[in-house]
Amino acid sequence: MIIKAKPLPLPVIKYGSAMLMWFFRRRFNKMIIDPIDIKPNHSYILMCNHFGFLDGFFSYYVAFKHIDKQQKLKGLYTMSLKKQMEKNWWLKYCGSFSVEPGKRSIDESLDYAAEVLSTPGNILLYYPQGNLESQHIRQIEFKDGIYEIVTRLKGNCQMIWNSTILEYYESTKPSAYMNMLDCGTNNNFDFEALKKNINAHHLQSMRKIVRFTHEEGNLTY
Repeated sequence: MIIKAKPLPLPVIKYGSAMLMWFFRRRFNKMIIDPIDIKPNHSYILMCNHFGFLDGFFSYYVAFKHIDKQQKLKGLYTMSLKKQMEKNWWLKYCGSFSVEPGKRSIDESLDYAAEVLSTPGNILLYYPQGNLESQHIRQIEFKDGIYEIVTRLKGNCQMIWNSTILEYYESTKPSAYMNMLDCGTNNNFDFEALKKNINAHHLQSMRKIVRFTHEEGNLTY
């Protein structure tokens, strides 16, 4: 059995998120979003690179500072490990539902993800790597979860990728560069093309903020 989400009304979540964003925003020099066009009357999967404690903060920032500005969101959901949800009971009220990789209940979690995405305006925050990795890796490996969710979807869903890269340069505070990519919809879904396009985009995102460095051989962008 999975633990299903019981989210509070979205205005309550947005208000709480605004307080957290204000708190964490003060710890950054700049936060810059390279935007995309958001398709109307769709649900949304926001996929992000998974590299640290503040990943959720960056996802919420993109969701509410950019996506919600173009198309009003109705519900926000995210997959969380079941053991984390058992320790943190309040997560389900923030839109989290449980997943146990390798367990029989995994199909129930994937079906539930597809179910919430059947409603236009709902958004699923998703980290396809499955594990924490450096923001500077040059090859993002995808687990099969995103394939399993998208192929279960009914209705129209826009897939979005966001690469977040942090740099300090001349400041004592890091700057966050959030580079978005429109990955199309579930109606033209190609898993291999998705992985290829996202990896090319992630490399380009790193290249955009490298000022002077040129790498030779296999490490060139």
